[in-house]
Formats: sequence, C-alpha cells, structure tokens
Amino acid sequence: MRYATNYDIGEHKRGSGINEDSIALTVFEQGHRDGYRGQRLAVEPTDRSSEYEGRDRPANRSAAGFVLADGAGGHDAGDVASYIATTVVCEQLANVVVRAARADPEPFDVDVARTPGEPTEAELRGAIEDAILAAHQAIVANAAESGIGAYTTVVAGIAVEGRLHYGWVGDSRAYLLNCAHEDISRLTRDHAVVEEMYQEGDLDEVESHVHPRGNEITRALGGTGDEDPEAAAVPVETESVDIYAEDILLVTSDGLIDAQTDAPQLHEEYVRSGRSEAVAERIRDAVVTDAEIRDTVLAAETLDDAAASLVDLSNDRGGKDNVSTLLLRNGAFPETPDNVDVAYRDVDEQRPVEDRETVIVSKD
Repeated sequence: MRYATNYDIGEHKRGSGINEDSIALTVFEQGHRDGYRGQRLAVEPTDRSSEYEGRDRPANRSAAGFVLADGAGGHDAGDVASYIATTVVCEQLANVVVRAARADPEPFDVDVARTPGEPTEAELRGAIEDAILAAHQAIVANAAESGIGAYTTVVAGIAVEGRLHYGWVGDSRAYLLNCAHEDISRLTRDHAVVEEMYQEGDLDEVESHVHPRGNEITRALGGTGDEDPEAAAVPVETESVDIYAEDILLVTSDGLIDAQTDAPQLHEEYVRSGRSEAVAERIRDAVVTDAEIRDTVLAAETLDDAAASLVDLSNDRGGKDNVSTLLLRNGAFPETPDNVDVAYRDVDEQRPVEDRETVIVSKD
C-alpha cells in the first residue's frame, strides 16, 4: 500500500491566515511468505521511484484507515476542531483497521485460528459513524470548556479487502480515480447550500462552480458548547464501494475545488450574459473541475507528485483557501474488471462548487 499527503495554507491566505486543515492515517500492512494470497505484482507507474523498480515485488495483506478535516473559517477554533476530529477518528478506527486486515490468516498458509469477530460491512460503516460522532462530541466538549465555538468538516474511511467504507459530514470530498479506465468517480455529496440548490434544479452546473453562497455548508462537526457534549449528535452519511488495484483514492478539503478568488464576479457576469456558453467556457477554464483533477493525478509519476500537483493547481487558480490532499493506492486489491464501468461508484453527477470563508448555516 502506498500513500501521500500534501498541505498548504493557500496562496490567498499566505502571511495572514492559518491552516485549519488536518489529515491522519493509520496503515496496517503485513507481508509473509509469497505475500497476499500468493499474488505478485508488477510495479505500476506510480511506483517508479520505488527500490523495486523494474522487478516484481511481493504484495502484502494491508488495510488503511484515513480521516481528513477542514476547520470552518470564520469561527475562532476551526484549527482546533479539525485537529480533534482527525486525532479522535484515527484513534477510534485504528483497532478496527487491524481487526479487519488480520481476521483471516488463511492466505498466508499458517496454522493459526481465524480471528473471531471479523467485522461485517455494516459494522465497518458503523465504526466509521461512531468515530465521527465521538469526534463531534469531543469538539463540543472542548467548546464548552473553552467558551469558543468550533466547527469542522470530515471525511473518514477504511480501505480493506477490495472494499472502501467511508463516511462524511460537510463539503470535504472523496474521489476514486481509476487508471485503467481513466475515470474519476466522486464518492461524496456536499452538505452545502449550493449542493442543495443544484439538486433541486435551481442552478446549472456552471453556476454551481461560482455561486456567491458557495461558502455555506449545512452540516458540520462541533458547535458552540451550549449543548450537553454526551448528547450531541450529527447526521453522518456512510457508504461502501468496490476499490481496485488500479484505483487511486483521493480525499481533499474544499480548498482544491474552491480556489477561484474571482468566483462572485464570474457568477455575476455569467448571469448578466444570460448564461451564455462563451462565459460558461471561461468559467470552466478558471475553476478546478473534476476532470482536471483526474488529468492531474493520472499525469503524475508518483502519488507524492500527484498530491503536490493538486496543491499547485489550487494555488495557480487563486489559492483562496487552505488545501490538503491525501492519496492512497493498494496494488494488492483485485484488478479492475474489463467489463465493468467504474463510473457506477459515483455518488451522482459531478457538481463542483465555489467557496469563500466557510459559513455554518443554521437549520433555523
């Protein structure tokens, strides 16, 4: 299993802001005898910097738990909230990751009893939801103690046995990029005002890139501390999808998508033009689209290069907000079937949005 991360405060905030993004990752990897189910893997292009260059290498039995959080700008402790979220979630998921990966020793042909309590798919998603809820309650407790409100988005998950289990709150995103099919699938749907407007048909795809309300999210972890931390709750969306050897998992804060500093002006120009195709094309060229994310990752020679290139892309387009990226790939997962359209994993149509400082929208 290989992974890479990259962070940046964002060109627009450099020198005057703070980075409110946080990432945490826990990996369990075990190599024994001929590797995972006896499979040997050729080194893929993203591994060209490896010491195994030009040779086959044994695959490992492995699993990973990951979490990314983006503290809500405009609140006093967004960085605190994202820090708490990533540490609590990663700690909660660590034992689950190990239990999921080591449950079946049969592939290694060793005389060891199967570990009791192998987690089911529902239990893995439940563990992710529980970990996110625990983080929410910890942030609320910290807000109650400090007297400072704190909010953050979160995307968290577990990749094991050719399945990706994940959950999210807010507008940070997860994608799967498949190198065999050159496809990008968006796995999460933003909990955001613009997302809801797009879903309801009030915005077209171009307008959703640059809408002035792109800074408003409808769901987040944390609060002001006015409620009982032990009773605090937040709705968590969870899902499970297939993940293949040729897939690259990308988890990112909205700073990658919402890099354009001129978005409100572009929106006004688009509306005034009667939503002309000429202005629409200029907007597509100015913002970061899912297709451009796909092309950037697939063009990179290594995961480290891809993570850095995505941050550079965000800054080149304006760098309006903090940006963080996590990429993960496991060559021991099953190969992508030739007869499968991997786009089935997409949560829905591509719907990038525009953001400024993140604002929590009250349900009232």
